[in-house]
Amino acid sequence: MTLVSAALSDLRLHVVTGKGGVGKTTVASALALALAQSGKRVLLVEVEGRQGISQTFDVPPLGIDERLLVNSGDGELWGLAVDAKAALLEYLQIFYKLGRAGNALEKVGAIDFATTIAPGVRDVLLIGKVYEAVGRTDGPRRGQGACVWDAVVLDAPPTGRVGRFLGVNAEVAGIARMGPIKNQADSITRLLQSTNTAVHLVSLLEEMPVQETIDAVTELRSARFGLGLCVVNLVRDPLLDERDTDLLAQTADLEASIKADLDSVGVRATGPMVRGLLSQGRDHADRILLQDEMATELAETGLPLIPLPALVDGVEEGGISVLAEILAEVLDTPLASAP
Repeated sequence: MTLVSAALSDLRLHVVTGKGGVGKTTVASALALALAQSGKRVLLVEVEGRQGISQTFDVPPLGIDERLLVNSGDGELWGLAVDAKAALLEYLQIFYKLGRAGNALEKVGAIDFATTIAPGVRDVLLIGKVYEAVGRTDGPRRGQGACVWDAVVLDAPPTGRVGRFLGVNAEVAGIARMGPIKNQADSITRLLQSTNTAVHLVSLLEEMPVQETIDAVTELRSARFGLGLCVVNLVRDPLLDERDTDLLAQTADLEASIKADLDSVGVRATGPMVRGLLSQGRDHADRILLQDEMATELAETGLPLIPLPALVDGVEEGGISVLAEILAEVLDTPLASAP
């Protein structure tokens, strides 16, 4: 196994993806918070226009300018929602000096067309903004001075299209044989495939998310993207030991036994009540068995598995900080790619 980076905390760009509904925005936010609390200046970026970051941190919707979300004392966490239209106007100004002509294009609808209809353009612009943030320095030119951001965490599109999203610059570079578009595409591809970048996958211990995660691992490895963690979200602790699980396999005798036990402590147990309790117990036992089976399948990817608990109150009431504390414990984890 070849190392992606000496440790998770050494990465410059963290790309977080997962099947829709697994909590990838929550995990991306918790990871960014953990990095900030370790003393880094971190930028958390979203590109899908859902305002998931602002909801997670309970702040007003993010705009096209970076906004401070958390000042942890030693480090800072900033947020940014990348807008494809604004990114295209900025791109045209930087590389083609269009100025007012860019505004004219917007008025006639060309900007909307390019960012919503033209194949791949939107993704190129979104990744381009992330690339700019990773390489931004406080000197007069790019590459001069200190990096503005110690780390950038990208809340990326879902696993179903993340491979195409990250690989879109290679496609553009193959079409544009010269000029600023090709140069930028080549630079972005080098960053995404470098040891400074890792893609972290978020999954649930359920059949569909696990299968989609495994498929994404295969796709991303074949495209030479470095992989980081596999974060298993919403893990439930077993409430039953092996003896209890075996007992639940019984039927009539167990129902009578439980009713007698409840009656002995003054709880008047009806048949439907006891059968309901048994049904819940068996459902829980099946759930834990499925979790174990799915965890075994994910382990075969070779990625470090990081379990995050199912929080009773969700990410509200300090829940995001609880998850950040867990992820902080693995910041020194060495990361490895496929053989």
